[in-house]
Amino acid sequence: MTQRAPLDLSRRERQIMEIIYQQGQATAAEVLGRLPDPPGYSAVRAMLRLLEEKGYLRHDQQGPRYVYLPTLAREKARRSALKQMLQTFFDGSTEAAVAALLDLSRPKLSAPELERLSRMIDEAKKEGR
Repeated sequence: MTQRAPLDLSRRERQIMEIIYQQGQATAAEVLGRLPDPPGYSAVRAMLRLLEEKGYLRHDQQGPRYVYLPTLAREKARRSALKQMLQTFFDGSTEAAVAALLDLSRPKLSAPELERLSRMIDEAKKEGR
């Protein structure tokens, strides 16, 4: 079982992982029921098996069914994905990534959100980051 970079996931695999992270665990039938424009049941089972082979999921057998669980805590997966994205798309530049996020969020950020971001930046300065 090898752990691959988060960007190795297809759109459908990311949707499945999101469902499992939201619920904490899920059966193939539960995943199928929550997927937008779902494929067939056997296709979902195949994708779950592939995610397991890639190292993103594991399963527990509960009676006749498999219950799938993530192998990484959601926060660790987020950090790993962000680190990979930072390296891949922003040449490791936190400043460039934050600038892109702010540009995308420009019309949506409220005054309290901007204030919280400003406090985080001030804290990072104090800590020498």
